[in-house]
Amino acid sequence: MAIEDDLGVRSACYILDEQRLFRDRPKSEWVTMQGVQLFAGRYDPRSPGVREAIRALDEGGWEIGLHGSYESFDDPERLRAEKATVESVLGRSVLGGRQHYLNLKTPDTWAHQRSLGLRYDCSLGISDEYGFHHGYGLRRPFGDEFVVFPLTVMEQSIPDPGADYDEAWQVCEDLLQEAREEGAVMSVLWHLRHLAPREFPGHRRIYRNLIRRAQELGAWVGSPGAFYDLLDLDDLDRWDVEPTGGAADTAATGEPDR
Repeated sequence: MAIEDDLGVRSACYILDEQRLFRDRPKSEWVTMQGVQLFAGRYDPRSPGVREAIRALDEGGWEIGLHGSYESFDDPERLRAEKATVESVLGRSVLGGRQHYLNLKTPDTWAHQRSLGLRYDCSLGISDEYGFHHGYGLRRPFGDEFVVFPLTVMEQSIPDPGADYDEAWQVCEDLLQEAREEGAVMSVLWHLRHLAPREFPGHRRIYRNLIRRAQELGAWVGSPGAFYDLLDLDDLDRWDVEPTGGAADTAATGEPDR
């Protein structure tokens, strides 16, 4: 978070309360690649160290939201329990969040989120493609206070900045220019683990420069929750979404955790 602190901005951190492989999943999954990838080694939001980190982020001005678990997109009771866990740690309600692996069943997932009191979702997107695939603005699928922030770019969708920084940066620059020209809302997802310079060279630099360049272009930079509080919902069009979805089929490509 030092990058954002230096630049005077705050993002959102979404907290995951995932199932545990050996506690919650069938034995048939214990030795499968998917089972291990999805459900092994997850942090517990209620553990003292994680609880302390969450509260420190909240006190520092970062938005804390709900990171719905892999199966919760189609399980409202599971999502309800996860929301309660995060809120018990945080000490207050959360405004919105994102589903694990961008899993969505539209409009059902949004209806579940809305019924639990969430006001926005950031799951509408493609993990391995960048661009304004769902338009330049925010969406109101129910014509009320519930808002969808379409994802513009995730770090894994751009060229590897450790291999070719200039190519990766050009993608980011082009997206920023397009957003400026179209008056767009540009939603960015960068996983915390990708900011580790030894494991993911180039990512800290490109994330910092992405924020700095947006500021140079006159953009407002901040969390979805903070932007939601600035919205005039009457200025947003209703968006009728075709029913789609289920679990994303890109599970091997990434693990949204922020």
